[in-house]
Formats: sequence, structure tokens, C-alpha cells
Amino acid sequence: MAIGNETEVTVFILQSFTNDPGLQAALFCLFFSLFVVALVGNGLIIAAIHCSPNLHTPMYFFLVNLAMLDMICTSSILPKVLQSLVAENTISYGGCISQMFFFTWSLSAELLLFTAMAYDRYLAICRPLHYSTLMSGRFCLALAAFVWSMGVLNAFLLTGLVLRLSFCGPNTIAHFFCEIPPVLLLSCSPTFINNIMTIAADMFLSGMNFLLTMVSYGCIIASILRIRSAEGKRRAFSTCSSHLIVVTMYYSTVLYTYIRPALGSAGLMDKVVAVLYTIVTPTLNPLIYTLRNKEFKASLKKFLLLFSK
Repeated sequence: MAIGNETEVTVFILQSFTNDPGLQAALFCLFFSLFVVALVGNGLIIAAIHCSPNLHTPMYFFLVNLAMLDMICTSSILPKVLQSLVAENTISYGGCISQMFFFTWSLSAELLLFTAMAYDRYLAICRPLHYSTLMSGRFCLALAAFVWSMGVLNAFLLTGLVLRLSFCGPNTIAHFFCEIPPVLLLSCSPTFINNIMTIAADMFLSGMNFLLTMVSYGCIIASILRIRSAEGKRRAFSTCSSHLIVVTMYYSTVLYTYIRPALGSAGLMDKVVAVLYTIVTPTLNPLIYTLRNKEFKASLKKFLLLFSK
């Protein structure tokens, strides 16, 4: 059966975490719990912000976008991971391409969104008198549209290049989900263009956005240090500390995975790191933002009380 352009392989085998039944059951319970927490936590963030007029600000608008991207990321990866732990660890060619597309989309857009959120905090702290003018509702919508559209464009480009390839065996992916680098290793066609475009996308999305985010926070920290009162410094830092923690967690894992000379290596450490940025980080994001934000916690309590009536 041929799928795409002279594709012979119709089913891929995903590499399992372990063959120990007891450990598989433990991992299933762990990942299922993380999946539920990620969906419920991010869903509550979206609902609470939507129902709280006092949270209709640029910072929370971008937080809603982050929650949506986290839900897309976990939903594209975890269901198949859970299936592979209790049943067959295979995925169809179409399912693999779909998983690759949605994961690449969410990852690309999230990296761009972190830069937008850093810029928002930069304006709020370094240029507070012009903040409301510069961060207008129209500008926020345009920025969010750019983030989502660029993520989709990158996913279409990289996934489309994979569709050009032929896969005639072997069909075992050296990873627990369909990520582009390990899939390219299975191609019977030349992958030079794919490798170049993947590296270029990684340099732009990971490298450039990381640099812009760090520049923004460099300006923020310098501005905070110029504040004379300790209380003023504490308040200024509290407005961006949650985002800084999330950015640090995300980039430390993504940069390890993507900015490397060898593509497709998926040893034990690579799997652990991939679990962190595909499963753990999207789960921790809502906890980090809610536990460190008094304004949001108050609005969330009101929403839960209203919902429980």
C-alpha cells in the first residue's frame, strides 16, 4: 500500500519505555495523572480568565494562549503514549504525520509566545506609562495571530517535507512519539533538505526567541535593580517571576534536544528530557502561574464557587 509519495511503510513501531509489566503499569498511572492535571489545570485557567473581567489584561490573554498550546501538546502526545503502555506500541503513517504536525505546531507557537510574553512584561515594568497604549487589545490580537500562524506555517513546512519522503523499512522509531529527527532516520529518500530546514527552524525558533527573551529579561532585571524600595522590587519581580520560571524550564529542555549536532539520538536522557517538555512542563505551567499569583487565585476561587452552585 502506498501512502504519499512511494511510501511502503504504513505502520511505525514506537520505542517503549520499558518491557517490565509492573513498571509499565506505574508509568501508565503517572502519565495518566499528569494528562488529567494538564487538561484540567489548563482548562481551569482558560475558564477562570474568561469569566473574570478583572483578568482581561494582556498578561492573562497570553496566559490563555499558553494554556491552549499546552493542551494541544499533551493531547497530541500522551494518548498514544498511554496506549503503548497497555496495548500495542504501533502508530499508523497518517497518525504519525498528524502527531508530528500538532506537536511541531504547539512547540513552535509556544516558543514564539514566550517571546511575546517577555515583551509584555518588559513594557509593563520598563515602560509602565506607555504600557496601555503599546499593549492595546488590537496589538495583542495581532501578536497572538502571528504566534499561531507562524506555528502552523512551520508545522506545515516541516511536515510537508516529510510527506515527500519514502519509507520502505525499517519502521521502528527510536522514540516514544513521532518527532521529526528520529523519523527522518527511517527514510529511504535523501533527507538533506529536511535536515537543513529542521536546523534552520530550530535556530530561528529556539535560538532567536531565546535570545530575545533573555534580552527582555535583562532589561527587566536592570530596571528592577534601579527601584529603590525593597517592596517595589518585590512587586515588580513578582509580576514576571512565574513566566521566568516557565521559560527557564522549557528552554533548558528544548535547547538540549534541538540544538545538537547529531539529529535523532534518543537515548535514555533524551527520553527523560522529551518527557519533561512534552508532559511535565505543560502540567506544571498552570500550577506555577496559579500558586504564585494572588489575583488569579482569588478569581479562580470565585469561579469555582460559582461553578459549584
